[in-house]
Amino acid sequence: MANHIFILAFVMLFAGVFGGLINFYQMNQNDNDPASLPRCIVMGVGAAFLVPVVLNLVNSDLILEIQGDPSRLLIYTGYCLIAAVASRLVIVNMGERILREAAQARAISDNVHHDLRMMQEELMPLIATETEQDPEADGNQGPMEAEIELDVTSAKVLKTLGRGRYIFRSMAGLCHEATADETTMAKTLNVLVARNLAGKVSGSKGVRWYVTEKGRRVMDMIV
Repeated sequence: MANHIFILAFVMLFAGVFGGLINFYQMNQNDNDPASLPRCIVMGVGAAFLVPVVLNLVNSDLILEIQGDPSRLLIYTGYCLIAAVASRLVIVNMGERILREAAQARAISDNVHHDLRMMQEELMPLIATETEQDPEADGNQGPMEAEIELDVTSAKVLKTLGRGRYIFRSMAGLCHEATADETTMAKTLNVLVARNLAGKVSGSKGVRWYVTEKGRRVMDMIV
C-alpha cells in the first residue's frame, strides 16, 4: 500500500512538473519574468495533486483499480497531466475575468456616484428655496440693502425667473417668456447670480437658472 501511494505521488509530481514546463514554453515565450518558470511548475504540481480529490468527488475508483491493473496508471497520469496543463489556463482566465468584472463594477460605481452628485446639485437649490429658515439663522431675513435696486431689465428677468411654471428655467424658455435676446438674458442672469438673487446648476439637460430666497424677497418688493 505504501509503495502504491509512493508511485501515485511520484506520478503526480512528474505530471505537475511536466505540465508546468508545457505551460511555461507555450505561454511565456516573450516573458522576461525570472519567476515565471517556478510559478508554472508550482501551479502544475498543485493542480496534479488535486486530481485524487476530484476523483473522490465524482466517486471514481481509478486509484484502487491501479493496484489490480497497472495499465490504469497511464490513465491516471493523463488526468494529472491534463490538470497540470489546465491549471495555468484556469488561473489566468479567472484572474482576467475578476479584473474585468472589477473594472466594470468600478465604472458602474463611478457613473452612479456622478449621477448622485448631479442630482444633489440639482436638488439642493430646490430644498434650500422651499425650506423655511429660523429668522435668527437666516441671513436673508435682515433689512434689505439699499443697493438691491434693480433696473427694468433685471427686475423683469427676476420676475420671469421666479413666477414661471418651472423652478429651474432654461435660457430658451426665459428668453421666450421675457421677449429678450439671449445675449441680454445671459448678461442679466450673470448680474443676478453675482448679487445672489439667482443661481444656476448644471444638470443632465444643461444649465438651468433658479431664483434664490433673497431673490424671492426682492421679487416680492417689485411693483
